[in-house]
Amino acid sequence: MLAEDHFSRWIGIIIDEHRVGYCRLKFTVRQEMLNGFGIAHGGLLFSVADSAFAFACNSRGLLSVALDANISYVKSAIEGDILTVEAKELHSGNKTGFYDVCITNEHNETIALFRGTAYNTGKPVCKE
Repeated sequence: MLAEDHFSRWIGIIIDEHRVGYCRLKFTVRQEMLNGFGIAHGGLLFSVADSAFAFACNSRGLLSVALDANISYVKSAIEGDILTVEAKELHSGNKTGFYDVCITNEHNETIALFRGTAYNTGKPVCKE
């Protein structure tokens, strides 16, 4: 999935751990990821949380898409910060799943909290 996700690859995501219902990834905040105030752009943080969410909810090999997602920004991240993004499945049903994603920095400070709902289409993630 990551091989075809050009945006996540551009961010520089490295997947540390991936298993059913779970994904932990890391990346380093670069200058071009900063907003006009010199802090990580909120859209960047939403995007990396969304990527971890996608890897976790598609981990069973069935195509899942987001029904909704929201994020709360807790603390700013700056250039050079190494962020860890951890997605955990709260519930997986026949058609929907619920996930929490936490973004922390290298000091284990919470940067953002994301919650997403996924819809399982029942179709395979990869074409054979």
